[in-house]
Amino acid sequence: MNRTRHHAPLLVWLMASCFAIGLWQVWEGSWMYAKAGLAQLLLQRAWTRSLDGEARPKPWPWADTWPVARLQMPRLSVDLIVLAGAYGRTLAFGPGHVGSSALPGQDGTMMLLGHRDTHFQFLKEVRMNDRLELMGTDGTIRRYRVTEQRVMDSRRDSIATSREGEELILVTCFPFDAITTGGPLRYVVRAEAIDQAERSRGSSES
Repeated sequence: MNRTRHHAPLLVWLMASCFAIGLWQVWEGSWMYAKAGLAQLLLQRAWTRSLDGEARPKPWPWADTWPVARLQMPRLSVDLIVLAGAYGRTLAFGPGHVGSSALPGQDGTMMLLGHRDTHFQFLKEVRMNDRLELMGTDGTIRRYRVTEQRVMDSRRDSIATSREGEELILVTCFPFDAITTGGPLRYVVRAEAIDQAERSRGSSES
């Protein structure tokens, strides 16, 4: 009888601790989803402001990035706001534009980086000759066709770029299902422009 009374407070404490941990995990998961949803809303608003002519509109006051393009792939229902800068704090919210590469409307290679388990996860479903669309901040849409897919080792391989024509390169870590991050392998998708640019301020903004 005394042994039961002795263990009762410990049991209550364990149950309360498990309950508190469960609540914390639920709250953390809900907060992450809420934060991600809010970020996407703010990015969409910043993109609309850029289309209206505002230069480098920040999605939130302390942001050190801004929208530079909108990447779409209708076949896979991809619709992403591309941000200036291809560094960690930017890639948490969307694909990042490598600053030394071309911007939409400029001749040369435009290079975008994204995380394999979030925004660029769709790359594992991309096939040769797939179509991609890229809208610049002037509202002009450029269309591209996938011409190359390969895995490279960043320790010894490099990505060839050009200052002529218009091409788009998307880069993410590889393999897609890797448990650990930071490996040397990269998955590279190259696409070339297939037609004249077309200005559109209609349904593509929705």
